[in-house]
Amino acid sequence: MAQTEPVTATAATEDFDVSTQGDVAKLKKGAVGLGGVLFLTLTGSAPITAMLLNVPILVGSGEGLGSPAAFIVAAVVLVIFSVGYVAMSRKKTTTGGFYSYISHGLGREIGFGAGFGTLVAYGVFEASLAGGFAYFANLKLASLGVHVGWAPLALGMVVVIGALTYFDVSFSAKILAVGLVTEVLILLIFDALLLGKGHIYWSALNPAEAFKSFPASHGIVAGAVGIGLFFAFWSWTGFEMAPNYGEESRDPKKNVPRSLYVSVQGLGVFYTLTCWASLAGDPSINSAIASAQGNAANFFFAPATQYAGHWVTSVMSYLIITGSFACGMAFHNTTARYAYSLGREGMLPPALGKTHPRWQSPHIASISASVLSLIIIALFAIFVGTNDPSTQAYGQLYGLMAVMGVIIILSVQAVVSLAVLVYYLRFHPDEVNWWKTVLAPVIAFITQGYVVYLLFENIGFLGGGYSYAKLLGPIDGAVVVLGIALAFYYKKYRPQTFEKVGRLVNDGL
Repeated sequence: MAQTEPVTATAATEDFDVSTQGDVAKLKKGAVGLGGVLFLTLTGSAPITAMLLNVPILVGSGEGLGSPAAFIVAAVVLVIFSVGYVAMSRKKTTTGGFYSYISHGLGREIGFGAGFGTLVAYGVFEASLAGGFAYFANLKLASLGVHVGWAPLALGMVVVIGALTYFDVSFSAKILAVGLVTEVLILLIFDALLLGKGHIYWSALNPAEAFKSFPASHGIVAGAVGIGLFFAFWSWTGFEMAPNYGEESRDPKKNVPRSLYVSVQGLGVFYTLTCWASLAGDPSINSAIASAQGNAANFFFAPATQYAGHWVTSVMSYLIITGSFACGMAFHNTTARYAYSLGREGMLPPALGKTHPRWQSPHIASISASVLSLIIIALFAIFVGTNDPSTQAYGQLYGLMAVMGVIIILSVQAVVSLAVLVYYLRFHPDEVNWWKTVLAPVIAFITQGYVVYLLFENIGFLGGGYSYAKLLGPIDGAVVVLGIALAFYYKKYRPQTFEKVGRLVNDGL
């Protein structure tokens, strides 16, 4: 459908309702229910990917013994964040998610800056997950006597995802549902057998341990608490995408909030349990740390073989590949919807805001997301090489690109909390609730900001000697500033377009 400039405003200071506009492209109404939204968001968090890729970093570079507790702390903070986020999602049904809420609370300029940054972050995530996918796929193929190299595998993953997401979002939801159910089942079997037969470290569940790093000893490099907490929060990235599917879900005022709470709480219990089980596979915490630092790929596989059986290891070795693929697909979907939303509002090329005439998918935005990921992967292959999947695909493409994206997401989540507080105090003082729209957003703003601060304090340690790691934060900042500058440009020269930034809602749902 073609996009034209006029959109009817429902309130001078608030929104533009697209539900009655025939000249504004809209996503497919009612394409997914609660289950669909859950699969689309939970797969973004990717339980098996979060565990097999992130836990070795938490254990080997962060808290060691306190790694399960780091997940507990992150879960509590994100539940508190969700309180204000849910309050806002009940007010606004929009594919813009973060930047729409910030636009309403803190102004269109900051809102677009956050939206532009978030778009880049989710685009980076797809490339990052392609690195994780390529790392484990390369190991699996090598074990079968096939040697391909990580770069073709990563590029191939993005191409296949681009083809699949071209269609109706319910098609993606069905694919992701299969991947999610199978990976959760195998991890539950792993948890039960490891905790039933292995070494139980009860102190690992003490939240105080989440704020303690381990010292260097006997060949073990010291950990940094900021790294561990940061990667714990990264494990949830994806759950916050639920509002982006509001326009495509049935009864979004109920299903989006339910999806948010089920995601963050369910993942909190699951991540803590699985991380705890992974420690149970080692006779001591120091041996677990040494394993995580020395051979991250086998951190789960070795204890799985010993305590659960080779068949569990074999199944996990395949599901980490399919799980990374599914996670990348979920992030791709969200990237496309951010690009679509910004294109529909006219802040990015209007072609991005068009939907497919048959599938009602954001097909042009989806293709653009694929191109961004392909460029990132190609640049890594050219400049860091393709001969060492462990350091290139896992350590740099996955690890450092994940950090680059999560810096933006956690920062934007903190700003969203501030926006919720300001929005209700300024525009709906009669609906202010001391917990939902005041205290919870304040706590979420402070705690998430502190986690980002801890990361910057330890960025050199995390970079592992890669000098460009210190540039990730400044690059993120430059992206957001560029977005804000572009918003000011539109405000001066295209005020009608500027007025719609983050304000296209679908009240007709």
